[in-house]
Amino acid sequence: MGNKILFMSFTFNPFDENTYIIHDPVTLEAAVIDPGCFSAEEEKEIESYIKGERLNIKYLINTHCHIDHIYGNNFVNRKYNPEYLIPEKDLFLLENAQKMGISFGVYIENVDPPTGFYDESTKISLGEFTLKPLFTPGHTPGEYCLYEEKSGILIAGDVLFEGSIGRTDLWGGNHQTLLDSIHSELLILPDETIVLPGHGNLTRIRVEREHNPFLQ
Repeated sequence: MGNKILFMSFTFNPFDENTYIIHDPVTLEAAVIDPGCFSAEEEKEIESYIKGERLNIKYLINTHCHIDHIYGNNFVNRKYNPEYLIPEKDLFLLENAQKMGISFGVYIENVDPPTGFYDESTKISLGEFTLKPLFTPGHTPGEYCLYEEKSGILIAGDVLFEGSIGRTDLWGGNHQTLLDSIHSELLILPDETIVLPGHGNLTRIRVEREHNPFLQ
């Protein structure tokens, strides 16, 4: 049995968003995905974990750019200077973060622009592991899930949840597009694929395929 990629989850900010740090256990190359850290205490939690595991933060990646998933972008970007990637079709959300915040009654400072964009052809490697971007629009116009095949892990953003799916009433959302994304890109993955959602508990593809009421 080979190594598996390791992951740690943190639940941050007023929206109870799941932030993930994943890393190769040999090289310690790591990615911070959807940093939602909202306060100094939450930033410290991430910092302590990274320091304790001696991780080299190679990437900062947003699955999509709603405010609860980008609160910590500036902290991670400025402290670790990673390759900072977002979906290009979600750039308008990043650039309008303060307006988004006002609509939810919360404050967010202007967010640093990314160093680049990613798509299905982008190779995101951490040691021997590769995160494969799966284009899954519908919750936002540009959202991607990130699939690590060797370890059977899917970082699902706000596309698929335990017993639910992402909301589609926000900027650029479309319900049918989201359903099409889930059926064409996610439900075809192996049964035991672990789903790491942007909110709530982890689940598995088989469970959601068979029991998620939105997908029947």
